[in-house]
Amino acid sequence: MDAVQELPDKELLSRHAHGDDRAFGELVRRHRERMWAVAIRVLGDAEEAADALQDAFLSAFRGAHRFRGDAQVSTWLHRIVINACHDRMRRKMVRPAVPTDDATLDVISNERTKASTPDPTGSSDSAMDVHSALTRLPEDQRMALVLVDMMGYRVDEAADILEVASGTVKSRCARGRARLLPYLSHLRNPEAPRDVTSPRGGDRAS
Repeated sequence: MDAVQELPDKELLSRHAHGDDRAFGELVRRHRERMWAVAIRVLGDAEEAADALQDAFLSAFRGAHRFRGDAQVSTWLHRIVINACHDRMRRKMVRPAVPTDDATLDVISNERTKASTPDPTGSSDSAMDVHSALTRLPEDQRMALVLVDMMGYRVDEAADILEVASGTVKSRCARGRARLLPYLSHLRNPEAPRDVTSPRGGDRAS
């Protein structure tokens, strides 16, 4: 009997589609953590993310026979979880913010290092600020930013997951970063500490 842990993703999915009751569990074990990271970053709510992840795995479980094999299984799974998040965002009808200037890649890119942790929301104030700001974006920009800037996917990989052109992903990321700037600029430019050695605490006469 083959050890399912040693089989490639496509073989596991094929075996699941043909009735192997061990194969899908191994796929879940391999990809659950990263799919959870996508869901929690897109939705910003643990309960919603858990429900979206459950919906995604259920869809994958039922739809394995429809996998065409023209993409990586991980891409296919992430596409499903993105669609599940999209459905939940539609229900909540999140309104976008007003566009502003560009430049926040350096802030949200710091979130990449948390992609492999069980709870990527984190407890720090900066992580909470990032997730709060992301909820203000239109869903297409939020998903592109999560995949590229926070999860570290290449633009072409994100394009495959979102089923759009690479140029569209670049454009969505650029617009999303611009919209985030006023909400995250304090993380990029923290207020300078006062000069406590000065008699006036750093306030200089003009």
